[in-house]
Amino acid sequence: MSHTEVVRAVLESYLAQDRVRAEQLIAPDYVFTSPQDDHIDRAAFFDRCFPTADRFRSQHILRLVPASEDEVFLLYEYELTTGARHRNVELSRVRDGMLTRTEVFFGGRVG
Repeated sequence: MSHTEVVRAVLESYLAQDRVRAEQLIAPDYVFTSPQDDHIDRAAFFDRCFPTADRFRSQHILRLVPASEDEVFLLYEYELTTGARHRNVELSRVRDGMLTRTEVFFGGRVG
């Protein structure tokens, strides 16, 4: 899989809550950072972040492009079950077909 395909597959596994698939795609040394989570490890990501997909009504990829040899930018828009719409950007690093790092940058409300 290409780096962009890995990032897409991880996002799809999250939305489907397919933890088995996500664990196959996320490296043991994975690090996740967002405005709410500062450099948490893989176990903390699966404990805190992965189970939260039920808060989304929808999520759509707007852009998914290579940023460097091993990094990918992802821009997506989502609607919460409350009806609020937002956009976020993520910078993800892929090594040997596995996601090793994700940095999430929260955007503002849309619309």
